[in-house]
Amino acid sequence: MRQGNTYTRHFDLETRQHELLGIDLGEGAPRRALVLGLVLYAVWLGLLLLILGLPSRFTFTLYFLPPLMITIFGTQRSHKLDRRWNITRWAISIRYLVLGHRPVICGGRRATHRSEWLGRRARWGSRLDLLADSPLGRLVDRFLGPQGQIPTGSGVPLQLAARPRLYGPDAVGRAYGRKTLHN
Repeated sequence: MRQGNTYTRHFDLETRQHELLGIDLGEGAPRRALVLGLVLYAVWLGLLLLILGLPSRFTFTLYFLPPLMITIFGTQRSHKLDRRWNITRWAISIRYLVLGHRPVICGGRRATHRSEWLGRRARWGSRLDLLADSPLGRLVDRFLGPQGQIPTGSGVPLQLAARPRLYGPDAVGRAYGRKTLHN
């Protein structure tokens, strides 16, 4: 089996901030990571200030640590897809689990009906198996919906039993109504 390589990751040059407010940062921090960190801190601090008020010495860790950890681990390169950050993969995964995704039918020529989307049980199933056996099982089943539920607007599942057949050129010619070369 042939395998191809993508070399564009090797040419990825990121800009770095070497000085910030007169403080020397040495080799420099990536600018995109700094911007992401600043945005996360602004949003996180804004929410916590509205909810909890000013931080005390006991709640300072709650104000400071979550955006720092998300910035540090989120701006690292993903192990599964080298060109993406971890935070991008996390966001795509969360969006898929919460909202699902619209399937593409006939190359996008036909719009899909909501009943054709994957249900919550199909998206979350293997991730919540442990919780389904716990005392929270009833709550998990209520969140996921009934097992084996057929979506509205769709019929019963089709059982396909296809058998391939090999036709020669003479049979194909007869099917098209043409004369074959062999008489």
